[in-house]
Amino acid sequence: MQGEFMSSRSAFPIPRCQSIVLGLAGFLALLGSHSSAAESTDTTEKPNVIVIFTDDQGYNDLGCYGSPNIKTPNLDRLASEGRRYTSFYSACSVCSPSRAALLTGCYPKRVGLHQHVLFPQSTYGLHPDEVTIADHLKSAGYATACVGKWHLGHHKETLPTSNGFDSYYGIPYSNDMNHPDNKRLGKMSSDDRWTDQSSAVTLWNTPLVQDEEIIELPVDQRTVTRRYTDRAIEFVEANQDKPFFLYLPHSMPHIPLYVPEDVYDPDPQNAYKCVIEHIDTEVGRLVQTVRDLGLSEKTLIVYTSDNGPWLQFKNHGGSAGPLRAGKGTTFEGGQRVPCIMWAPGRIPAGTSSNAFATNMDLLPTIASFTGVALENDRKIDGIDLTSTFTSDESARDEFVFYSAHGVLEGIRMGDWKYLRQVARRGPNAKGPKPEPKVFLFDLSQDIGEKNNLVEQQPERVQKMHARMEELNEEITANARPVWRKKVNS
Repeated sequence: MQGEFMSSRSAFPIPRCQSIVLGLAGFLALLGSHSSAAESTDTTEKPNVIVIFTDDQGYNDLGCYGSPNIKTPNLDRLASEGRRYTSFYSACSVCSPSRAALLTGCYPKRVGLHQHVLFPQSTYGLHPDEVTIADHLKSAGYATACVGKWHLGHHKETLPTSNGFDSYYGIPYSNDMNHPDNKRLGKMSSDDRWTDQSSAVTLWNTPLVQDEEIIELPVDQRTVTRRYTDRAIEFVEANQDKPFFLYLPHSMPHIPLYVPEDVYDPDPQNAYKCVIEHIDTEVGRLVQTVRDLGLSEKTLIVYTSDNGPWLQFKNHGGSAGPLRAGKGTTFEGGQRVPCIMWAPGRIPAGTSSNAFATNMDLLPTIASFTGVALENDRKIDGIDLTSTFTSDESARDEFVFYSAHGVLEGIRMGDWKYLRQVARRGPNAKGPKPEPKVFLFDLSQDIGEKNNLVEQQPERVQKMHARMEELNEEITANARPVWRKKVNS
């Protein structure tokens, strides 16, 4: 039997050859074909947008953010030619909710994607009725492409091609997840995996997808960062004469860590450093393409991370530097992330801003930057940040924190941050519920969250708790549904 077959447990058709070579139709789609309606739109003066989104990269993991040992000359140059944000937050401390927030401009709870991450066996995902950055710009005639890790649903109805992107090339969930049921193929320590780079194709069964089709199973994670960049560059070159939106969510430095042979450092103590420096090189290739094509003056590039570092993996995880804790927590290390914005002629070079901002704010910021007005039929939580391109004043004054599992945990109001954390309990837990841990920090003086001011500021605690609950009530009351797979009766 020739051609493709549909796995009974898969949302994707899988070619028997499992070839990495794209079909002609997929390749043409990757090069950014438009609908006839989009082509009729006058887009000659509209700027391009590139959003580069890394996975589990800590606040301290770039040279321009103070890393003592990771060398990132290309990203440092991007910062020196643009603006470095030092008080920028992901909307959650884990993957799927953070990605939902970036693309929709909403708290993850508002779009129903707040309860941790999706898995290969998940039967829900981002609803195609939601308006993403890609939907918004595509409606104005932009070519749109997603290249990299999606993690907002692997079913056809939830993939990038159903959420505003003309084309998709990447992995549908985290690179430590396995098609079709997330069954582990084997176990090795992180150091042993790094030492044996062939484990990239023996321990993991993560699929590489083009549009809605698996084209490589397992994906060779040693080369995937470079291949993402190759595809991104092809897309930019093909669309240099029209406006484009490129969303490039890298799979790494989420574990397991792999790199191409020509940049491999065999010392596992240098694994994380090696991966970040490889990403830096690949970002440099993409940015140089923008320069070489003469697109610098009409392109906005945003570089940020989906959450803080996965500290438990030590030399395979990053660093939050001066911040407290990391991924999976609502402390600063879990959600305050690096963010660089670059737009020559619009953003002054060599500047930094401590303006309070979040990845939810990128949708309205991009809408403002491109001059494509947002429609008002769906409530969002993002705020236009273009005023912060030239000012240190915050456009935002409050932000609600939800745990990695979607539990309301805190709020930041101005420079003050209030947290009320309750330990998670298993379904069979016995005994009394633990008392919540309550914190109050003045981030203007204490970004390391070392000095708990709860006892000294009871009135502030009460006020912030009430406002936190008020905002959460509104979000909960107006939350929209996720897409769910219909169960056959």
